[in-house]
Parts: sequence; structure tokens; C-alpha cells
Amino acid sequence: MSTTAWSLPETDIFDTIRTALDDGSPAVLATVTAVEGSAYRRPGAKMLIRPDEDDVGSVTAGCLEDEVRDVAMDALEDGEPRIETWDLTGDDEVWGYGVGCNGVITVFVEPLDESYRPVLDARRAGNPVGVVTVVESETAAAFGSRARFESGQWVDSAGIPDDVLDELAPATTELVERGKAETIPVETAEGDLSVFVDGIRPSTELVIFGSGVDVTPVVELAKLVDFRVTVVSFRGGQADTERFPRADEVLSTSPRDVADLRAWDEDTLAVVMSHNFLDDRLTLERLLETPVEYIGLMGPHERFGEMLEAFAEEDRVLTDDERARIYTPIGLSLGGDSPYQIAYSIVAELLAVAHDREPQHLSRRAGPIHERVELDSDS
Repeated sequence: MSTTAWSLPETDIFDTIRTALDDGSPAVLATVTAVEGSAYRRPGAKMLIRPDEDDVGSVTAGCLEDEVRDVAMDALEDGEPRIETWDLTGDDEVWGYGVGCNGVITVFVEPLDESYRPVLDARRAGNPVGVVTVVESETAAAFGSRARFESGQWVDSAGIPDDVLDELAPATTELVERGKAETIPVETAEGDLSVFVDGIRPSTELVIFGSGVDVTPVVELAKLVDFRVTVVSFRGGQADTERFPRADEVLSTSPRDVADLRAWDEDTLAVVMSHNFLDDRLTLERLLETPVEYIGLMGPHERFGEMLEAFAEEDRVLTDDERARIYTPIGLSLGGDSPYQIAYSIVAELLAVAHDREPQHLSRRAGPIHERVELDSDS
């Protein structure tokens, strides 16, 4: 597997899955369904495996990719899904020594077919979707049976009994809202089964206001970590897709029309970096009219102080809630002042906000590196 294919953003992985379906080429989708202990990837991580091409995506840091490929080729040959568990915790010189993971990793491997296309369509349309798959069963629900959960409703769920789906609905709703995945045990009168619930959300929306040369590295890094990026220029001649080739969309508008530019929501992140004081101030004012919870503003404290004075002269005083939505100076304190160092600082803060994390050194963080899914007890 090439390094580039291994580290592709999630959107690119889903696009490659779509391409494989469109081409009708044989392919296998491997998905991590459970992890005990430490592992590089968490449940929901995916890898697309094709016989004569590089694998795309990753389920570990390279510890198991060859073994997963072997299982995938067997699944492709007999046309049946399978599930495999690898224990990397022991002292066995094959698995437990010298590998990057130190946990028990379970992977569901399935030949890719058209039944997965609605999942791709939902994500591309910007709709969260839950993919529910039976991964162990003592009941009539066959191994590999699948249902989808969209807009609060079950879709294509004929293979899984209604009472099981009813029990799974609260947990599935929560996992879809959080974009998380987990294997859930279900007890029924007929017997026990385990169901993997994969909450798949579209990429977080990032809107960058500005068209200077320093926007480009922010776009590039944001795309690498799977934000969907829109660049908004206040100079029509600079609203050029060739200027920002990695951006998903490049638009032009007036600062006064920012609030009406699109359908804003609290999950969208906004970065204001036009370097024009008036444009930035007007943009900030209009963004505060939207539900956006993160507004990153480029510039030092003194510049923001001047904006507050300009607001006050117009009898516009920001509330405490509005002030809490403004992050300025934008970015984390990482050091460095080169364009890419500044961009890393900005994108690091965006990631922390998007994942609701308080930035800190991992060496000083108690507990696991990756967030563990703890479902509501009523789910």
C-alpha cells in the first residue's frame, strides 16, 4: 500500500468506494468494528481492498493490513462477508512484539456491492446515516444482514427483526449524531446477537473568508484532515477555483451579504482572514447573526480591540455569548511564523473545536488517547 493511499481523508476513501462501484471492479470493504485496549484506529475506520490495485484507507498503522488483505481475497473468492479478530496484546513474537498496536482489533470484511451505494449517496448529499450490520447472531437475523438509519427512520431493514431495530434506535440515533461507531449486544427471546452500528456523518463544513496567499495552506491542510472547505472572496476577480484548487467551492460576495450566503448552522466553522479591517469587521458582524459557534478571526488582540471600539461607536456592544463564539487571535500557540506553521496552528484549533476537545499534550492527558464511546444508559 502506498503512503498516500493509506492516509487519504475519509471523503476520498468514500469517493474511491463509489468509483469501484461505478467501474464494477471487484473490491472488498474492511471496517473496524471493535477495539479492546489500544489501537491506532477506532471502530468505523475503513479500508478498500482491490485485487490488482493499492489498498485505500487504513484499519491500523500498518500492523495488520497484509493480514486483512488475505482475508479480503478469501471473501472476494467465495462472495461472503466474514469477521476476524486479531489479538496484538500478548508476547507472541508474531503479533505481540514490535507492532504499533497493543489491543484486540476486530474487522468486518465484505465484498463491495450496490447495497452500499445509498450510504455513499447519503453522505455526499450531506445527510448523516447509520449503517447497522449483524456481526454475530444466534437468531434468524443472518450474519451480514444490514439496515440503514436515515432521518430518524429505518430503511432497507428487511433482514433484521423489528424488535431488534426498535431496541437499537436510541443508540443508533446517538452514534449518528456523534459520527461514532460501536458494536452493540442485543438480547432477544430467540437468542443473542451483536450488531455493529456505524454512524457516518458528512465532513465538517469550513468557510474561509479571504483570498490572500495565506489562505492556500489553510485550505490544503484542512482538506487533508477531511474538512469540506468553501473559500469566499470579497474580490470577484480572485474567486477563482484555479487559485484554490483544493477547495470544494470558491465563491464571491459582499461582506454585508455574508449571513445570506448559505444555510448556516452551529456545526459550521468560519475563518475570517481577509486582512482588510472593514471587510473583517462587517463579516464578523454578519456571522454573529448566524448560528455559527466558531468564528476564527485573524489578527492580534489589539486589532480586535479596535473592532470593538468601532462597534461601540455604532452602539453595538457584543454580548458575552457573542464574545465566546469569537476565537481571536485564531489558532493554537504552537510557535513558528511561516505560512504553513501558521496554517497548522489554525487547522489544529479547528480540529479541536470540531471534535469538542481541549488542546493539550497527550503525555499529560489521563486515560486513552481516543475518545471511548459511552452511550446513554437508556439507549
